[in-house]
Amino acid sequence: MIRIFTDGAAQGNPGPGGYGVVMKFQSAVKEMSQGFRLTTNNRMELLAVIVGLEAIKKEGLPITIYSDSKYVVDSVEKGWIWGWQKKNFAKKANADLWQRYIPLHLKLKPKFVWIKGHAGHPENERCDQLAVQAAEGHALLTDRWYEANRNNEA
Repeated sequence: MIRIFTDGAAQGNPGPGGYGVVMKFQSAVKEMSQGFRLTTNNRMELLAVIVGLEAIKKEGLPITIYSDSKYVVDSVEKGWIWGWQKKNFAKKANADLWQRYIPLHLKLKPKFVWIKGHAGHPENERCDQLAVQAAEGHALLTDRWYEANRNNEA
């Protein structure tokens, strides 16, 4: 089983933000993070999931994603994304990321587990550290879609 732990952070929301990912498969551990100059917490939470799934090299293994984001977990586990997709994500925040997520979901079929943030869960705490460090870093990327569309989001 592949376990993916994710977290996102934005300072100011919107503001500088970042994501952190810790992936575990057998004895292997991989960490990933990136920061952006202007973004939102929800975008970073979702992007962390996407980046984790995109890093998977072997298909057919069970995948569990652990996230402290009710936004991400509920959107998938309660099936909201399918209604949004039917409406072509009209007036939905983060449409670009949801459209990037859906093919990964259909291909890899991950399960989600919500975990309470800042509650001492070691991998979640590490993801938070990675996300905050990335957001405070000097090599911040431009979240082009967000910056171009932020005034049009519902």
